Amino acid sequence: MSIPTSTREYRLPKNDGIHNLEIQETSIRPLTSSEVMVKVHAVSLQYQDLLVATGKYPGAKQNIIPGSDLAGEIVAIGDSVRKWKKGDRVSANFAVDHVHGDITKEIYQTASGALIDGVLAEYKILPAHCLVRIPEHLSYEEASTLPCAAVTAYNALMGPRPVKAGDTVLVLGTGGVSIFALQFAVASGATVIVTSSSDAKLEIAKKLGAKHVINYNKITDWDKEVLKITNGRGVDHVIEVGGPGTFDKSLNSVRYAGWIHVIGFVAGTGDTRDIPMRTLFKAAIIRGIIVGSRSQFEDMNRLISGQSVKPLVDRVFGFEEVKEAYEYLESQKHVGKVVIRVSKDRLD
Repeated sequence: MSIPTSTREYRLPKNDGIHNLEIQETSIRPLTSSEVMVKVHAVSLQYQDLLVATGKYPGAKQNIIPGSDLAGEIVAIGDSVRKWKKGDRVSANFAVDHVHGDITKEIYQTASGALIDGVLAEYKILPAHCLVRIPEHLSYEEASTLPCAAVTAYNALMGPRPVKAGDTVLVLGTGGVSIFALQFAVASGATVIVTSSSDAKLEIAKKLGAKHVINYNKITDWDKEVLKITNGRGVDHVIEVGGPGTFDKSLNSVRYAGWIHVIGFVAGTGDTRDIPMRTLFKAAIIRGIIVGSRSQFEDMNRLISGQSVKPLVDRVFGFEEVKEAYEYLESQKHVGKVVIRVSKDRLD
């Protein structure tokens, strides 16, 4: 196959709504010596993409190519690239310069699909240092779900105090990060409690290994139910995706000296005025998570391969159906991940 010279890509000329998404055709610049060109097979969406499209993501790049999570196939490599070859199945880290260690301000500025151009395109040029090999048992659609949601969940549960057999993990909701956290916790031997407003979604969570489920529309004091399930002790880890709207109950639910991993804010506002004092007197550890590093991505893929973890893909849309995919994500009807199939599984 000859190296392509043009690509179709999505752009957001304005960021005041999903309706602004549009396909453009543009030329592809030459590779530098340390770059690779990837034929994008699939891109998965997440909450960040909605924030960028609606102007709610602070500092988002103007006229951006959206999307941060891809899976694809290398079609060209720069002269100094030795680790990769044409045909390798790869994904790219969320922040392209976050290779290892803690995130920094400079690394944060390389967040794909938000602060730099993303991956919602037929072909994408990437620095070789951001690439990871995708697990062999996963399709491109499944592998595209890994860079943000899966690495975020892995970073939370395998961070300073890794989850272990015998721990109890509280997972809020059934979105992408939450489902991966459920799967990783179960794979590690932990007991998992999942909350949702939907009995149907909770049934899916049980099939994935959740031991306890709570419908928070039926049991509004779900934190008391968590304490009941844990005989008053509380959970070791909370996957906190709700933000101010759920944080009060998450703090009630965690054990003394337990961990609350702050990942999202989908539940809206809430009263957080006494959180600092309650955190102090419970000795709780509150940890903000901004995805993770390439080395964590590689470690995670070993877990996924070793335990044969299969990402939960709720629905796959075509490349011309991107607006519909965004709208479906916004509806919150999904369980797991929403994916866009960009091209066929094989090179032309």
